[in-house]
Amino acid sequence: MNSLKKSALVLAIAGLPFAAQADLKPIDDVHMGNITGQAGVTIELETKLSIDEFLYTDEGSFSIKDIKIGGANRTDLFEEITDFRDALFGQTSDLIDNIKIDIDVAADGDAIINIFPLTAAPIDFGVSTGEWSLQGATDSTLLASNFNMVGAFTKVGITVDTATDKLNLNTQVGISDLDVDVDFLALGIRDLKLTGANYMGAGLNGATANPGVLTLGATIDMDVYKGTRLGGSGDALAIDLNTFAADLSIGEVLVGGANIGSVMMDNLVVQDTTMRIYGH
Repeated sequence: MNSLKKSALVLAIAGLPFAAQADLKPIDDVHMGNITGQAGVTIELETKLSIDEFLYTDEGSFSIKDIKIGGANRTDLFEEITDFRDALFGQTSDLIDNIKIDIDVAADGDAIINIFPLTAAPIDFGVSTGEWSLQGATDSTLLASNFNMVGAFTKVGITVDTATDKLNLNTQVGISDLDVDVDFLALGIRDLKLTGANYMGAGLNGATANPGVLTLGATIDMDVYKGTRLGGSGDALAIDLNTFAADLSIGEVLVGGANIGSVMMDNLVVQDTTMRIYGH
């Protein structure tokens, strides 16, 4: 409990300017006890994984080689954040670590899963792959290569609602740096950054942009459940994107190996988006 209080204190101090604008109110010890003192299961986790090849086969195949998932192993994440950098990003490794998972089953049967950091630092991650390709009986196409991404989670919440039979994912995740070559289009992306909508640019809903630990994550709220096909009868995997709000920038767009400029999307908001997935 002491480490949790220290973590909450550092995060609160780091986000003071943003909190002042958003009129956030501190949680007292009684309410904190109600949140953290419920019965359930807690899992502390650190891990990394590698996959030599992911292969999906229909008549032809789609392949991703040399997949590696772990910690960012970098201390320069979200370099715009200057306050409390040592506490937030001063220590890192090639492990996804600093993770605490709380699992509770509510009185109505809902499963509630919350993932948050053990210490004040966001949960950093790194993903890299080799070649992405399409493979047929006689031909193949190199789709992409040199994919590298590092970023951090500040919030992961998962709820399975027994009243609606829906899984809700509510998370905040930021990408500090993403590079990839899309080989079959002679296209390269360098220094892509994805953050919360109030991190870069003008700020969402008139707010002043404020790069900090409380704004580094893009907001993603989505429901996943068994639904019906939009174009007719039959079951389908339903995915409803309720809200996606982010700032996005690309440092360099390469075409044919030459830099043609940069891209900035300020306050990118996607809402009320529905997708159905089924076999044919």
